Amino acid sequence: MSFDRLKPLPFPSQIGLAAALTSIALLAGALYFQYVVGLPPCDLCHWQRYPHIASIVLGLAAVASLAAPRPAYVFALAAIAALFVTAGIGVFHVGVEQHWWLGPQACSGQIPSGLSPAELKKYLFSAKMVRCDQAAWSLWGISMAGWNAILSGGVAIVLSLSVGRYLKEHP
Repeated sequence: MSFDRLKPLPFPSQIGLAAALTSIALLAGALYFQYVVGLPPCDLCHWQRYPHIASIVLGLAAVASLAAPRPAYVFALAAIAALFVTAGIGVFHVGVEQHWWLGPQACSGQIPSGLSPAELKKYLFSAKMVRCDQAAWSLWGISMAGWNAILSGGVAIVLSLSVGRYLKEHP
């Protein structure tokens, strides 16, 4: 078998693959904590997962577009943008956990005042039990939302700089 036919991926496909693999790893980590460790996600945790799913799909589309560099660049850049979005949601979630600002009422709000006993009962029985303003796990004082923000944002910055450097060297 000749390995000459196994050419390396074009640059935009490599960038898309890197974004997709990052999101796969971070999403797998979140699912591990949910299903193996038993830490149920809050609403903001779910919000952070959607851009990872988009990054995976867009990154793999960049790989699949290896023969067409322009669409591959579009997919790769969109995958990077999705990493920035999930990092931004992670920063917002950390702010909610640290009580720097309020999060969504559904997972971090206070019980509204002035409710009748029947309304209070309905509110309490329909309330979600997983709070967004309490970190369920942390490593070195950084919650999962913080790690998502750091890792997703860091990889997005590195990939963006790589694209900029590549385009400057290959006009």
